[in-house]
Amino acid sequence: MLQCRRPGGALPRAEHAQGGRHALLSDVARPIFTIVEDGFGGHDTIGGCCSAPSNRLLYGVADCPGCRENFLHALARHGLGRRDIVPNVNFFMRVPVERDGRTGIAPGVSPPGCQVALRAEMDALAVISNCPQVNNPCNGYNPTPVRVEIT
Repeated sequence: MLQCRRPGGALPRAEHAQGGRHALLSDVARPIFTIVEDGFGGHDTIGGCCSAPSNRLLYGVADCPGCRENFLHALARHGLGRRDIVPNVNFFMRVPVERDGRTGIAPGVSPPGCQVALRAEMDALAVISNCPQVNNPCNGYNPTPVRVEIT
């Protein structure tokens, strides 16, 4: 996980959320969810989500749906579509940025049972896709089940 340092070397605090915890923010900087527990600590926010077109472009495979198609399927139940998809968080996925600016998808290293707990700070529709990707190492080329609990 990349960390930015303030002048003098001090790590910045997550001042945008209560209690110094990190938050997922709306397009107008309102907290949607606060991360209250994180057993992994390095999640991707720049890689976007896989899709049938990206699988065709990057891996040369046709008819290989991905997270975007899963999102569209779930959003359709609420009368929403492609224009309603916002930037996503890839929990437990690493996309390192090299010194020369190159990025890549790193092998998954989160252990079984690793978890993230979020607290909703407003009414929100959370659409979740357990990445079905079999063409890159994000999940060891072997998607496994996830458990989601809403309390």
